[in-house]
Amino acid sequence: MKNVAMKSLLIAALSAVGLSAFAQTKNVVLDTKGMEPLPYAVDARGVITRSGTGLCWRTGYWTQELAAKTPVVGSEFPAGCECDKDLMPKAVCEPAAKKAAEAPEPVAPAPVAAVKPSAEKITVAADALFDFDKADLRAEGKAKLDDVASKASTLKIEAITAVGHADRFGTDKYNQKLSERRANSVKDYLVKKGIAADRIYAEGKGKTQPVTKPDQCKGPKSKKVIACLQPDRRVVIEVIGTK
Repeated sequence: MKNVAMKSLLIAALSAVGLSAFAQTKNVVLDTKGMEPLPYAVDARGVITRSGTGLCWRTGYWTQELAAKTPVVGSEFPAGCECDKDLMPKAVCEPAAKKAAEAPEPVAPAPVAAVKPSAEKITVAADALFDFDKADLRAEGKAKLDDVASKASTLKIEAITAVGHADRFGTDKYNQKLSERRANSVKDYLVKKGIAADRIYAEGKGKTQPVTKPDQCKGPKSKKVIACLQPDRRVVIEVIGTK
């Protein structure tokens, strides 16, 4: 009977450890009401999508500010504290009462995590990859993507995002499709270079996120205006991985 009791206690202890580990990877549900855009990709339930190693998938809209103000259901802390706490301001992810009770301490340099994923964002002009109004890669465009693939080969890839953008000429629907086709052309080429397809996330933003100012590039369609709008025709590629 004593052995049976000891076994029961051991099983209970192991179960508690298992439950504790599971709790650390619990689903994070975003409060999406009135929150557009979102800094992280979510499924139909509003749960943040994660990579195979538990990293949150960022969208093309991710910024530190947006991650710091996106609410999480059932938590007093925003989404950034769940996914990118080391990138958030200290005051955002720490209870106010705890900060008030703690005596001021010298600020020490933050330790560098040995396996923290590094991220490199590369903005490539669409005109360097494609002919105007096209989605087929030019020879020069392939050479630029060869460079991206070469840099990616030095990392253990967590994710690569390719986000296509278009200028203001054309309808919303047309430019959305064009930006998607361009992003997918980039993805297809990187897959041919040996990068796993399930590690590459491609999407198009159409003409919704121009980088030129509203008072720039005025006037009807012309060579001069098309050249002025070149910065809006772009593909933003972000490579995230560990050395």
